[in-house]
Amino acid sequence: VVGLTLFTVAFGRIFCGWFCPQTIFLEMVFRRLEYWIDGDRGSQIRLANQKWNLEKIRKRVMKWTLFFFISFIIANVFLAYLIGSDVLIQHIIQGPSNNITTLVALLIFTSIFYFVFTWFREQVCIIACPYGRMQGVLLDNKSINVAYDYVRGEGKTGRAKWDKRENRAETGKGDCIDCNQCVVVCPTGIDIRNGTQLECVNCTACIDECDKIMEKVGLPKGLIRYASEDEIVKKEKFKLTTRMKGYIAVLFILTGILIGLLLLRNDVEATILRLPGQLFEHKGNNISNIYTFKIVNKTVKDFDSVHFKLKSPKGIIKLVGNPSLKLKRESLAQGTLFIEINPALIDSDKTKIKIEIYNKNELIETTKTSFLGPRTFD
Repeated sequence: VVGLTLFTVAFGRIFCGWFCPQTIFLEMVFRRLEYWIDGDRGSQIRLANQKWNLEKIRKRVMKWTLFFFISFIIANVFLAYLIGSDVLIQHIIQGPSNNITTLVALLIFTSIFYFVFTWFREQVCIIACPYGRMQGVLLDNKSINVAYDYVRGEGKTGRAKWDKRENRAETGKGDCIDCNQCVVVCPTGIDIRNGTQLECVNCTACIDECDKIMEKVGLPKGLIRYASEDEIVKKEKFKLTTRMKGYIAVLFILTGILIGLLLLRNDVEATILRLPGQLFEHKGNNISNIYTFKIVNKTVKDFDSVHFKLKSPKGIIKLVGNPSLKLKRESLAQGTLFIEINPALIDSDKTKIKIEIYNKNELIETTKTSFLGPRTFD
């Protein structure tokens, strides 16, 4: 969040135009397929306005089928991210009849992605995405955005259509020839010449188109470019502001904390808790408590022989079922165990005990819990 805030303050909505999955999928996959099937913008408008015939039916069916297929693939990837790829593959092998919930979730996600990329499109950025609204608070005159150089574009008398017979500098006309191509190519349909707007996602389509027009008429490129308000008006170059330096400092601190936590984290995490509602029992000369355990393996290696030892006080641990268990990589294991301790080693009704967890002879985790005993030992 801090990194995204810093990038927004410094470079506007560069995330939206170049890193957001919505923009990447829409521009690099769906819109390219649409141009391949329906043609350019003009051809798409003509196709939309023409009556239904064999050509229109063929193109619509082909496009919508491809869009649905790609949406289905994206939905599978997204679902694999949520529940794990191994689980999803297992559900696919078992068949949809045995995993109705997964099938319903997959169809819902497919429908959402299909609706978004086929019809809703940039309305996600304008209406649904909170980041676009947040930028209004974060941007200032020193933030770099896709901006129209109105000082150069408007001149003294404003923009005007191109006339190769006149000298625009002498007549006071700006470099903008009012061709309106920047509006035509904008995916959200805004006029960048009206200033920074909520709908702009920094895709730079207007920059590319304007540069082409400037090149054709022999005027300098960069009428629309990445620039701050202060660069356009005051000709000031980009520099770090106090606010940006503050965000950078916070970002470095948080990054350092995250790296520290990653380096200091245990490869295995264990939780051992007394079974709720259960009191202690006398078993021969010992007192017994029943516990549930959960062990999480955060590594990429398997543990083939996991077993427990009571470090302090001395006692016996009995695992319900197999005395040793297997813990696969990036997975968890849970079960039940009994701990038996001689009453002579217990000094209160709730004694703190330390348990060590081994894989063969390698200590992989140490955890603590409480052992319940009688209030008196007379």
